[in-house]
Amino acid sequence: MKNKSKIALSLAFAFISCATGVGAYCMTNQSSSVSDSALAATTKAENKLIQQKLKKWGYYTGSVDGIYGPKTKEAVKYFQRKNGLAVDGIVGKKTAAAMGITLGSSGSGSSNQSSSDLALLARCVHAEARGESYIGQVAVAAVILNRVKSASFPNTIAGVIYQPWAFTCVNDGQINLEPNQTAYKAAQDALNGWDPSYGSLYYYNASTATSKWIYSRKTVVTYGKHVFAI
Repeated sequence: MKNKSKIALSLAFAFISCATGVGAYCMTNQSSSVSDSALAATTKAENKLIQQKLKKWGYYTGSVDGIYGPKTKEAVKYFQRKNGLAVDGIVGKKTAAAMGITLGSSGSGSSNQSSSDLALLARCVHAEARGESYIGQVAVAAVILNRVKSASFPNTIAGVIYQPWAFTCVNDGQINLEPNQTAYKAAQDALNGWDPSYGSLYYYNASTATSKWIYSRKTVVTYGKHVFAI
């Protein structure tokens, strides 16, 4: 009887130890998730904004809940890989800038948002039209802004620029080049309302464009190598 009691006590102790171990493992995993979230963005609002943008661009399929979990982290890595950024799953300054997000603004400050829009627009102008005339660079910026206003395209500058296959510079990584002051000035002029594209929604280089569809669009004006169309 004594031996049986000892065996029973041993089994009970082993069960309790195992259960305690499982509890500790779960607690460790929960702590890890929290720290991962803290690494990525400082506020829940920023996490939501990140998720919204990634979902709109096709990188993320999860819920927009502001929780920086594994799915969000993998979506950020996917975005970073596609855009020539360091792939670490963390939305730091460079990744945030590429998304058109200003960290620390909670996504609500109009001046911060305008500043980040200007920087992203200038990067696209520089990548797509450096070497073109100044008016040609403003026209490229204007096309992006015309798309923002159109119901056929995303309604933000970042959404338009990062729409899949919309701009060559996003696909080849040139969007991440540092823009010069001319690109910034051209972007600002377009934001201020100058539209030398006259409402165009498209532009293309006639010597390199391979899409038959783009040639079906009505030509509005030509600047340098770029044909602007609606």
